[in-house]
Amino acid sequence: MRIEESALKSYAAALPSAAAPPAPDPATELVEGDVETRVAFVICLDAINFGSGWWPTIRKRPGRSGYFTIAAGLTERFRGSGPWSPAELTAVGVSEIATVLGQDRAHPLMEDYAAALRDVGAHVEREHGGRFGAVIEAANGSALALAGLLAGWRAFADVSTYEGRAVPFFKRAQIAAADVDRVGIDPRRTGAHAEPSEWRDLDRLTAFADNLVPHVLRLDGVLRLDPELERRIEAGELLQHGSLEEVELRACAVHAVELLATATPLSPAEIDAVLWNRGAGEKYKALPRPRSRNTAY
Repeated sequence: MRIEESALKSYAAALPSAAAPPAPDPATELVEGDVETRVAFVICLDAINFGSGWWPTIRKRPGRSGYFTIAAGLTERFRGSGPWSPAELTAVGVSEIATVLGQDRAHPLMEDYAAALRDVGAHVEREHGGRFGAVIEAANGSALALAGLLAGWRAFADVSTYEGRAVPFFKRAQIAAADVDRVGIDPRRTGAHAEPSEWRDLDRLTAFADNLVPHVLRLDGVLRLDPELERRIEAGELLQHGSLEEVELRACAVHAVELLATATPLSPAEIDAVLWNRGAGEKYKALPRPRSRNTAY
């Protein structure tokens, strides 16, 4: 595949000059509660923000996508019962998470989700004194530092290999860093020992490499795929996670967004949000997107 660099200038010009984040939806996002609770929600939700390759097989809520089905279940759990403590998270099992999310406990994603949440609980309890806010404080106001910290947890692991070279995408770790800023979590106010700093370097986060943004860029003529790969995707064939074509799809999308960011006032993360939301349109839903079953996205 390749990036159609000749198309970038006009494509960038057609992007909005500013990208205000959408208003939070209380049905799929915890918008109330103290800072500790809201930080716990963001970290837990982004820890299980994967499974797009499985979306056709899960029980979706009416009018909700796979992601928003999962987000709604977690929101209701936090709102109804409060957050799990880190100690409770270390013991989360398949049946519990399946009940929370309204899914069949035998679905393979449930064990992956439970394992991710157990890992989160272990790190928060062992390394951050049992406080989710302390995870934020450890980043000292740096979005990159927070993403880097989370990327070291198994729950957020996302490094592929391409021809012997490690390719760290860190999709969900970066989303978590963007989310704590988006929902107004100030690193100065997470606890008594928070550093007096503000979130910085958000513009250095990359696009959040998944399967939808490459799909949008392909249909919009920015990415050109080999015809055989297009055929496989449109036939609904699953791509192997870590295969050359799957890594190239994600990497080319990230690189294309970086190129677009040089020609617009938007940051790569803001462009990613524009394209991700665009992907909900009928034009993009009419054709199958690339699917891969993994815990990265």
